[in-house]
Amino acid sequence: MTWTDQQLPTDHPPVKSGKVGVLIVNLGTPAAPTAGAVKTYLAEFLSDRRVVEIPPIAWQPILRGIILNTRPKKSAHAYQQVWTDDGSPLAAITYRQALGLAERLGHKVQVDWAMRYGEPSIPRQLQAMMANGCERILLAPLYPQYCGATTATVVDKAGDTLKAMRWQPTLRVMPPYHDDPTYIAALAADLGAQLDALEFAPEVLLLSFHGMPQRTLELGDPYHCHCMKTARLLTTALGRSDLRVRTTFQSRFGRAKWLEPATDTVLEEEAAAGTKRLAIAAPGFSADCLETLEELAIRGKEQFTEAGGEQFAALSCLNDGAHGMAMLEGLIRRELAGWV
Repeated sequence: MTWTDQQLPTDHPPVKSGKVGVLIVNLGTPAAPTAGAVKTYLAEFLSDRRVVEIPPIAWQPILRGIILNTRPKKSAHAYQQVWTDDGSPLAAITYRQALGLAERLGHKVQVDWAMRYGEPSIPRQLQAMMANGCERILLAPLYPQYCGATTATVVDKAGDTLKAMRWQPTLRVMPPYHDDPTYIAALAADLGAQLDALEFAPEVLLLSFHGMPQRTLELGDPYHCHCMKTARLLTTALGRSDLRVRTTFQSRFGRAKWLEPATDTVLEEEAAAGTKRLAIAAPGFSADCLETLEELAIRGKEQFTEAGGEQFAALSCLNDGAHGMAMLEGLIRRELAGWV
């Protein structure tokens, strides 16, 4: 007789096991569009050694003494411009992506979502999934292009969580998908439809990726190369001979040299050079957020029109639309092979 054939002791605690889970993860968001909530969020985000690689002994006095006393109010105002009845756009969209995946994957897979910074946290969600019987979990960072400051820090946080667990789940990590044909096809179909629906014909399409310090490229981070390959493949897939496509990088912070060309600089350059009609897309973001809805759609439009541009459109991310959800389902089903 094997152990599984024997009856458990009557005082044995109930144990759930045998399930498969998927945890999708995005960057994070403050709990509210207030200076206090933003300060809490930024304190966690900017204290991550993957995000700011300056030694803490030099960085923390700057962060605590200057940045956290000046930046939260400004950032809170930006969040107020895009906050919805469902809360943070990033959180609301990621939640809907998880619901959509759960419907598509069926009852055999438990799907949940987490934020790297803020709530719901990776530790909380991993522990809850394990308690619900998920012994095998696919960790899916929703960053198409790999970067140490995004993908790697999600894996770091998951590893820190596993260290504290006596009974650890088996973990798989979904790889970056910057050049995956499924991703490129989804982007081309979605952006193509949005371009066709515009009331004007853009002369230029900017593909704006989140910026990183130039130093990260020099130290061997593949992020810049991943972004450039995505842009090249997407440009080919779009097949728009009527569009001039440019790749840029947004969200510069601090005095260090960042990846170039900068999105805000290019917007002004294009307008000054005579471009009147421009569209901008952010293919590196899996969901619309502060950086797309406020930085690009609001401030980007102001920068372009004030420099002489006339018509401007910020295209939506894949979000939980049909193209985006079909892509996520395809990627995740592939990574679950052998488990489901």
